[in-house]
Amino acid sequence: MGLTDRAKRLKSDIPAIFIALKDKNTPFIARLFAGITMGYALSPIDLIPDFIPVLGYLDDVILLPALAALTIKCIPKDVWERSKAASEGLWADGKPQKWYYAIPIVAFWLIIAWLVVKAVWL
Repeated sequence: MGLTDRAKRLKSDIPAIFIALKDKNTPFIARLFAGITMGYALSPIDLIPDFIPVLGYLDDVILLPALAALTIKCIPKDVWERSKAASEGLWADGKPQKWYYAIPIVAFWLIIAWLVVKAVWL
């Protein structure tokens, strides 16, 4: 499996992981890993900053797929099948249809920016 195939698979797995996170039949440990995976996937903060040559992108190439694979292994097969099927129509033309899921992340970063501005100007 090539790098582009893995990237396409990861693009379809992340929404399915999010849907499995909300499923009541998902065990706690799978929810925990799904929450960590979704938080890392959606967060603009990386463990290794992207401006560091080569190492900056290694966490995106290695860590995120590893977290996704670990999460998928913890999710029961029937829940994963339902989540995978439900996530098929979540992306339209490369853009998420339910863009409002990004509101908490945007709100978090706006609060952080406001606190930084407030700390600098006071």
